[in-house]
Amino acid sequence: MPSLHYGQTTINWQFQADAKLKRHYVTVERGQPVLLRGPAVSEAEQESLVRKRARWIREKLALVNQPQAVEYIVTGSRLRYCGRSYFTEVRHIPDLNEPRLHFTASRFILENPTGLSVHPEQLAPLLQAFYRERAKEKLIGRVRYWERQTGLKARDIRIRNFQSRWASCTTNNILEFHPRVMELASSVQDYVIVHELCHTAEKSHNKDFWKLVTQYMPNWQRSHAFIELEVFGDSV
Repeated sequence: MPSLHYGQTTINWQFQADAKLKRHYVTVERGQPVLLRGPAVSEAEQESLVRKRARWIREKLALVNQPQAVEYIVTGSRLRYCGRSYFTEVRHIPDLNEPRLHFTASRFILENPTGLSVHPEQLAPLLQAFYRERAKEKLIGRVRYWERQTGLKARDIRIRNFQSRWASCTTNNILEFHPRVMELASSVQDYVIVHELCHTAEKSHNKDFWKLVTQYMPNWQRSHAFIELEVFGDSV
């Protein structure tokens, strides 16, 4: 694995070639090598890109690798859905075999057989399943809406996990969305959908691609900045 030294910090990175990306992006996650993804480049060019963001990477590594106190999910905790943070109520239900998660119009209800607090690791698959179910219920219909608005057509729509992206358009024009897209506000979800639909016509992020995005969503820049910079990583 390639690495470089920046002051007292050793930065190890992995490279993920992605011809559909116009620029290179850096993602920093707890306990993982730095992920650099984008158009294929040599290892020397990769090092130059990582060194360019070395100060930012060092700061993020220090932040994400700090010892973390486990914050159990209790009544009053907040969970994200469609751009909002919802109140969570934890109910002790001794007869259950395992925790269950439900959503009403105004709150999450987490039923737990062992008490009034739930470890985040127990919650994670429940929340993932919730997002996946809602994506199948709502996101697919939204894609069909934007197909009618744009005249662009996806061959198929799938919900799948990615390491560091929200969505993808395959070479066969199959649109794939991370379940966590359901965390995002509806307007940002729409941007993700339009972005990927435009890739059915233009695979690369060239001028024609962005012209197409602008045609269907003139004010796309704010959602684009949120998606690229605030959630999964930073661009270089």
